[in-house]
Amino acid sequence: MDDPDTPDPWARQPLWTASGLAQQQLPRALYVVATPIGNAADVTLRALWVLRNADCIAAEDTRVTAPLLKRYGISTRLVALHRHNERGATGKILARLLQGERIALVSDAGTPGISDPGAVLVRAALSAGQRVIPIPGASGLTAALSAAGLHATSVCLLGFLPSRVQARRRLLQQAAARSEGFVLFEAPHRIARTASELAAVLQPDRRVVLARELTKLFEAVVQTTAADLPNGASATTCAIAPVSFLA
Repeated sequence: MDDPDTPDPWARQPLWTASGLAQQQLPRALYVVATPIGNAADVTLRALWVLRNADCIAAEDTRVTAPLLKRYGISTRLVALHRHNERGATGKILARLLQGERIALVSDAGTPGISDPGAVLVRAALSAGQRVIPIPGASGLTAALSAAGLHATSVCLLGFLPSRVQARRRLLQQAAARSEGFVLFEAPHRIARTASELAAVLQPDRRVVLARELTKLFEAVVQTTAADLPNGASATTCAIAPVSFLA
């Protein structure tokens, strides 16, 4: 049996052998890799394998991704790909991909390209005839949905709401008129405002679920109604990460 105190997690060869990863090849491609949304233990074996063996990791914020890599003994080079440099960085990363490198794409948390940077690079890679391989795993969207108990057969993802008041109001009114459920994300400092805006457009008895800090120490899933939403949202004001509203 391996020494449980070994400093090198990659020394646990039976883990990779049992999963079959040790025998898998890593072809040239863009790998869209899901990373934990809070709890570092939620990362998958396959994600770690790809991150370790990629030639380069394009990260939304290298300062966020670096500690995750360090935790698992991964030293792959990081380059930044975020919403402020996405179009410029995409060309450079695509050039590396065309030269035969294996590129891993990660966001700060969860699955890239879903209310996070990454879609521009993925589209460019596909347009250039390059292979794009998803490495599924943690997702704030699916985690919130699984804990919300929505009975809707279809759900609309609104993502983060626009900052302009009129655009926000129009989008929320359209969502409220739908028969299907919807999910939106909101930054901590705008939770109270969004709760009030939702309460104003939804039917008073419509069921709403708020999910905050999922997989983290102060994780909470709160069920309420649209009429009581402003009060229910007050319990999430200590959130330090986006909160999910599900209705």
